[in-house]
Amino acid sequence: MHPKNVHLRAYDFKSLIQTTPELTPYIIQSPKGNLSIDFSDPQAVYVFNKALLHSSYGISHWELPEGYLCPPIPGRADYIHHLADLLVPNKEITGLDIGVGASAIYPLLGQAMYNWKMVGCDSNPEAIAAALKNTKDNNQIEIRLQPNNGQLLKDIIQEGEYFDFTMCNPPFYLSAEEAAKSASIKQRKLKLKNKQRNFGGQANELWCNGGEALFIKRLIKESVLFKDQVGWFTCLLSQKQNIPKVLKQLNKLKAEHQIIPMEQGNKKSRFIAWKLD
Repeated sequence: MHPKNVHLRAYDFKSLIQTTPELTPYIIQSPKGNLSIDFSDPQAVYVFNKALLHSSYGISHWELPEGYLCPPIPGRADYIHHLADLLVPNKEITGLDIGVGASAIYPLLGQAMYNWKMVGCDSNPEAIAAALKNTKDNNQIEIRLQPNNGQLLKDIIQEGEYFDFTMCNPPFYLSAEEAAKSASIKQRKLKLKNKQRNFGGQANELWCNGGEALFIKRLIKESVLFKDQVGWFTCLLSQKQNIPKVLKQLNKLKAEHQIIPMEQGNKKSRFIAWKLD
């Protein structure tokens, strides 16, 4: 985890309960005698994340429509911190979150942690409606509807606009079947209640034709059109086997690029960052 991540330390459940009393019914005692929650329970995970946002970032109003992806806060904060390391310090920063989702988590965290101005976009009207509610009291965040499912940056980045960075958490499954198979494996491991994902997720949040690799290739292709309006293009790259495919495309463009590793507990991930001359 990034050294600036406040979640490096063990969770203080007593403090979390004080800021978010609705977490109380979900508190259990771990085998070691420590306070915890049942991380296989989707509702417990949701309320826990609400508590983290309130306690650690001062975000007191945050809701999700049923079934939408509930983002793990420590990992999302890690992406923000590592991204900040790429940027010019003490400068007014404006960022774009591609696929902001119902949670609007990256704009909310970017604004809370670094006072960034943020734009979030999504092609799902229901997700946009929820994101607008989650950011309604924050005048540093703007939410935009992407009118064309086949585009990522077009129709979002306007003439004369400049973003210091873009960020994205892309769908990483190839199909609904692959997503369902992965969910089934996870359910057996975690013994999930009612066969639900403990972090939820809608189809468009979890899979797309071609999966993660093709999505990032599309993003790289569009980034060429906006190379003068964006400092760093970045995107999470969860599947290690996709790295060579993405690097091959960036090398063809002679793009300056970095792969930034991230690690939360046993989970290893990374994001790719590139810029174009």
